[in-house]
Parts: sequence; structure tokens; C-alpha cells
Amino acid sequence: MQTREVTLSGHIIDSLTLPIALDLIMDLGGDFKILEFKVGKRKKDISHARIRVAAHSESHLGEILDELTEIGAMVVELQEVNLEPSPKDRTLPADFYSTTNHPTSIRYKGEWIPVDEIEMDCMIVVDPQNRKALCKPIGRIFKGDLVVVGREGIKVEPPERPRGKKGVFEFMSSEASSEKPLESIIKSIATEIKELKGKNGKIAVVGGPAIVHTGSGPVLARMIREGLVDVIFAGNALATHDIESALYGTSLGMCIKSGESVIRGHRHHIYAINEINKAGSIKDAVDQGVLTKGIMYECVKNEVPFVLAGSIRDDGPLPDVITDVIEAQDEMRKYVRDVDMVIMISTMLHSIATGNILPSHVKSICVDINPATVTKLADRGSAQVVGIVTDVGAFLPMLYQELTNQED
Repeated sequence: MQTREVTLSGHIIDSLTLPIALDLIMDLGGDFKILEFKVGKRKKDISHARIRVAAHSESHLGEILDELTEIGAMVVELQEVNLEPSPKDRTLPADFYSTTNHPTSIRYKGEWIPVDEIEMDCMIVVDPQNRKALCKPIGRIFKGDLVVVGREGIKVEPPERPRGKKGVFEFMSSEASSEKPLESIIKSIATEIKELKGKNGKIAVVGGPAIVHTGSGPVLARMIREGLVDVIFAGNALATHDIESALYGTSLGMCIKSGESVIRGHRHHIYAINEINKAGSIKDAVDQGVLTKGIMYECVKNEVPFVLAGSIRDDGPLPDVITDVIEAQDEMRKYVRDVDMVIMISTMLHSIATGNILPSHVKSICVDINPATVTKLADRGSAQVVGIVTDVGAFLPMLYQELTNQED
């Protein structure tokens, strides 16, 4: 049997880190022995465990250690990180290390170096001259990049469950359900937003076209105008139907006010795209007086940046839409490094994409009528996301109302 010792430290009992670690070892066919266990007696005290992990081969042991490091386990033997050069562009050396979205450090030349721009499912590349470590997706790996391989010299710090009274962002381990108390959750979210904005924090909104379809577009526009939103991530659809609503009062050909179908209204979104094309861009349309209200209008007038990422289904698309998805990812990454909260509203693909590039410390909320959207986010590793299963047509007005009430 091959063995290695690992340690766990922190609130490993009430956060369930210890039992999760033991379950992982057994589920993967390994064995363990707890060599040392010190329990913190007071709430501020932390606990420590030292565990010997055993497996039938070195590769099997490596698989178990990979899983344990993702939940914060540290290999006892302090060793330097292993580096191998990339053999060619967008190609990785064997046994490369794939990151989590938790804060990560590597042991390099006798010191712990934090990994910059951490996100999940990426690689760690080391710059030996500047003693820097950077998280890079496989599409941005170049020949000769020094890539971290194996599992030696890597320290991951997953967030711990806070002790004491729970807030809205400690529901992260619960199931997405429409039976959660919506009003109290929205009140808690509004409190978090006000506290965050009071500290000059930044909030991103990831939005789908249902925001416009349900008549909540004006609410989001007001939030942008009042400085509650700092960046918008969306696709062609949100922008197109927002502009359609501003120009023709419809969304997908349905009257926003009455909910009734408008004759030949199915053409309105194409008319909207054509008007923006004639102007040159969304900003040009605002400057020329073509676009005078709506979500995109408020973004332009209040200098709130937006990233519109295209998809295969797009009509047009609008001239502002980035049709190269890799380029769109890079543009989104420019903004997620600075945000403190992300609210994802009724857009499965954009929500999952954003969740994939977010560090785990960013407070995240996913609102969707379909619980599968929230579940998919958690399944893909975005465990920090608070899921709210409800209609966006109810959520945004209630949130804005609560924000207004708290101001009073």
C-alpha cells in the first residue's frame, strides 16, 4: 500500500469538512487512519486533524489526494511545486493540475505564492523571473509555459461555513426550492446590497431576455440609473428585446403593458436590430437620440459597462455583440476580478458561464423559474451560489421595493 499524510485545519467539524474527507477516501477505494485530532473547544477555536491516507498504487493515491486538496487538505511533507513546460500552444503536460475556484497558493522556492486570477477548471502557470503564479484557461496556454503538475506544493483554502447565526449567503449547501421564504430572502439580499454599496462594492447582473418579457426591464433600468449595478453580462437577446421594448413597446412581439400579441409584432426585434445597425452601435443610437430609454440606454448614459456574448441562435446580432466566445470570456474576466456580488437572472448558459469564471469569495445569487439552472451551477462547482426559484417578474420588483424601503 502507498501512503501519505494529510492535515485538515479550521472549523472542520461543523463545516462537515472532516466527514466529507473521510467519505471521499472510502468512496475512492482508499483507506485511512486518523493519527491526530484536536477539537476546538470555543467558537473562535479551530480544529486540526492529521490523517494517513492509503491506496493500492501511487496513481490511485494521487487520485485521492487530488480530491482531498480540493476541500482544503494539505499534504504533510512540505515539498516544492512541480513544473513542466507546455509542449505546444493550448496543450498541457501530463498530470497537469486543474484548479478550483477557491483561493490557492503554491510552494515555490521556499515561499508560498498566491495564484492570481483564480477560477475553476484552469491551469497554474508560473513566471520564474517575477516569482508570480497565474491561473490560465487551456485556450491561453502557450508553448513553453511552466505549468504546475501533480499535487505537491499546492494549498487550497475553501470557504468555511460561518459559525453562529446564518445569513442569506450561508444557504449555499441547501437545495434549490420554490418553497423557500422568498420575501425574507429578498429582504436579506437587499440588506447585503445596501451594505456592499455603502463600502463602494461592485455588483454585476447577468441577465436573460425574460427580464424584458416579464415587464421587469424598467426596474433593472432604474437600478442601473441609481448606481446599484456596476456591470451587465448578457447575450444578444436581452439587449435586442430591451431595445425592441424601448422603440416599439413590445417584447417578442407581445405588448409589454397588455400582454397581447401585436399584429406583425414578431418583426419588431429585427426592426430594433436594424435601427441599431443604422446608428452604428448601441452608444451611437443613444447619442443620436434613437434610443431614449431602457436597460441599454441607462448603461450608456451612466457609463455602466456591458458584455454581450453571442450564441448560435442570435438574430442579427447587434453590432455590440461579441461573437467570438473566447474573446467574450476574456472580456468578462476583466470585470469579474473587481465585483463583490453577482446576481444571475433567468439565463442558464450565461449564469453557468459566469459561475465558471468567478472566484468562490464572490457572493452570488441565481434567480430562475427552473430549479435545474441553480442545480447545474452547483453541480459544476459553483457551490457558493444562493439559488432562488421564482419568476423574475416577481423577484426584481420585490428586490427594488425592498431596497427603496430600506432607504426610507
